[in-house]
Amino acid sequence: MAGGSDHGLQRIVWKRIKDTIIADCRKSEVWKILILDPFTTKLLSSCCKMSNLMSEKITIVEDLYKKREPVLEMKAIYFMTPTSECVKAFIGDFKPKPKYKAAYVYFTDYCPDDLFNDMKLHCAKYIRVCKEINISFLPQEAQVFTFDNPGAFQNIYHINSQDKKKTLEMLADQLVTVCATLDEYPGVRYKKDMDNAKALAELVDSKLARHYDLDESGKKKGKTHAQLLIVERAFDPVTPIVHELTYQAMAYDLINIQNDIYKYKSKDGSEKQALLNEDDMLWVKLRHKHIAEVSEQIPKMVKEISANKKQPDGKITISNLAQMMKKMPSFRKQLTEKTVHLQLAEDCMKQFSNNVEKLCKAEQDLAVGLDVEGVKVKDPMRTLLPVLLTPYSPYDKIRAVLLYIFSLNGTTEENLSKLIEHVKIQDEPEVIHNWKELGVPIITTPSFFSRRPTRRDRSQEETYNLSRWTPVIKDVMEDAVENKLDTREWPHQSESPAAWNGSGAVSARQKHKASTQDDRRTGSRLIIFVIGGISFSEMRCAYEVTQAVKSCEVIVGSSHILTPTRLLDDIKALSKGPMESFTIEGRSNA
Repeated sequence: MAGGSDHGLQRIVWKRIKDTIIADCRKSEVWKILILDPFTTKLLSSCCKMSNLMSEKITIVEDLYKKREPVLEMKAIYFMTPTSECVKAFIGDFKPKPKYKAAYVYFTDYCPDDLFNDMKLHCAKYIRVCKEINISFLPQEAQVFTFDNPGAFQNIYHINSQDKKKTLEMLADQLVTVCATLDEYPGVRYKKDMDNAKALAELVDSKLARHYDLDESGKKKGKTHAQLLIVERAFDPVTPIVHELTYQAMAYDLINIQNDIYKYKSKDGSEKQALLNEDDMLWVKLRHKHIAEVSEQIPKMVKEISANKKQPDGKITISNLAQMMKKMPSFRKQLTEKTVHLQLAEDCMKQFSNNVEKLCKAEQDLAVGLDVEGVKVKDPMRTLLPVLLTPYSPYDKIRAVLLYIFSLNGTTEENLSKLIEHVKIQDEPEVIHNWKELGVPIITTPSFFSRRPTRRDRSQEETYNLSRWTPVIKDVMEDAVENKLDTREWPHQSESPAAWNGSGAVSARQKHKASTQDDRRTGSRLIIFVIGGISFSEMRCAYEVTQAVKSCEVIVGSSHILTPTRLLDDIKALSKGPMESFTIEGRSNA
């Protein structure tokens, strides 16, 4: 299990679990078994370590769906999602014969009456506790949450989907648990002309009102100093497609990293793997930096270690490091951490040198609409053509073609056919055509006029030539915290309190409930939810804006995290085959 319990959202979630599940456990001296479903396994792994559980007298962690031997002298804690699949497995543990002495049941969120009654009917005499703890999300990073549900993309956007309404309902329920865990009752806003964003905003707002109708002291909870903004993926199709050169986004785009595990071969040929999460402090320190800085900093760090041990100050390579590690066992752990990132940065730079570097200039010109000198790109086709004539991979060419189309807000049917032929994707043109299902214009007519959205002026900001594009979400974050979001573009589903001015300032006449620093940071919170997936670059913006503003914490989330390849695969599938009917159980196995 990972342990990010010292970081932002992970710390808050772990505290919530300790105050509910663990607090109940402490009342009994008996050692217990913890039984989890796939979703709660990921949830717990993201915020605590096995040692944390052991210290709370939890001796074994088991899978709800696996066959288990009875341990009649032990009490079992069930932490699970409120689905018929989970409840059926739970009942199976006590009927016909009980596996455990007693059951303490905790649901991630609201348990439907029919499931609750089913449990009561079959297992009432074994259930000591049954609670809903309102944590139905994964604290992915300090300022990022997801619902671990990539299937939501197809359920909402697939042309044959019958399950959009159900999925939006489920996302709304989960968003309410995010707000409840943060102890926020935010004002809700959504991006204009985005139907799913509007529908989700209405659902979240009404569910929040119900949730906070009466608090534990019997008083209605008022709005807190927070805003929740809801947008759809179509508000910025460029960011998840363009090649990004900051370390985390670049690594997940160019290297095959699955479930945050980076696999690599050491110089002796043995297979190694490393988990990229917030337990790795070097990863946290480097992940948002440009690859040029990362490539410069890691060798410096290694040289410092080697200098301390009077190693020859030569070129730092992986094989040199391997020799050092054999000679200095005491430094092995310190070096291993840096070796992983030296290897990963080398892998990224290898991909960059091979083909990405040349692609980036064209991509940046198309995305920004200006060249490096700040001169407007008058003929985007001239920028695109060299990419089409170079033997890049089909997906790299598709990404460039899409950036060309986005730069024009759509192209003609005739032009698109030629582009599809050029990229040799006549068999699967859906990877371009299906963007229309998200609301992104792909085909336009000569009479159609659409202007590019106005962007914040960043001409004075220092940037790398191949990293001039700034995600649109950063403009939104900065406008929101400065209270400059246009209400015509961002209508209010419900107003935020008058004291919200985006800077975290509170009206002098308004008493602000003091709380310890451990409970929450001072100032206000901005929560942004993206329907259809969020990219690593957009996650980075949340940290950058929070760091710059300090008095407002920005938290971002989505159903899942995107990489460019995953998004293109999802887009391609939007018109494939009949859409299977959605079941709520799908969430726990997503």
